[in-house]
Amino acid sequence: MAVEKPTLQRRYEETIRPVLQKEFGMKSVMAIPRLEKIVINVGLGDAVQNPKLIVGAVEQIGRITGQRPVITRSKKAISNFKLRENMPIGVAVTLRRERMYEFLERFIRVALPRVRDFRGLPNKGFDGRGNFSVGLREQIIFPEIDLDKIEKIHGMSVTIVTTARDDAQGRALLTQLGMPFREQTAGKQQQQ
Repeated sequence: MAVEKPTLQRRYEETIRPVLQKEFGMKSVMAIPRLEKIVINVGLGDAVQNPKLIVGAVEQIGRITGQRPVITRSKKAISNFKLRENMPIGVAVTLRRERMYEFLERFIRVALPRVRDFRGLPNKGFDGRGNFSVGLREQIIFPEIDLDKIEKIHGMSVTIVTTARDDAQGRALLTQLGMPFREQTAGKQQQQ
């Protein structure tokens, strides 16, 4: 019994990949930009005073992603923040293959439209190598989160790592996948 591929992954393989190959004039299929991984990171500085926040974040991020996150720990002690070396200060999870496509589809179609005053993702989230990062202020935009069970609203960063060579290829890939970017106006392009 074969496991069915996520809808977004099938769409990438059947329609998006040929479009990108034609757009960038690539001869090799391996040169076409594709998704490599998605990293979700939650930093909880308040966990120094309240360690239960880490347990809640692990449970919430696990529900959102369908994968158990790892607890990130401090690298060094900072006495001004009452932080000792190796204290838990956040959680992170790396998604690949099917889970990555499933998360991205839910992120684009369900979570982003629930962001208050959403006008599209900013274009400044690219790093110069085709990877895109966006910060979210609230984890409650995901429908998997039960508002009654959360102790504290916290933000998270979502980093989408691609095999694109530059931002133009990365943006073309993510736009084809359905990522809602803000429209660039002519005045802003001239100022940059």
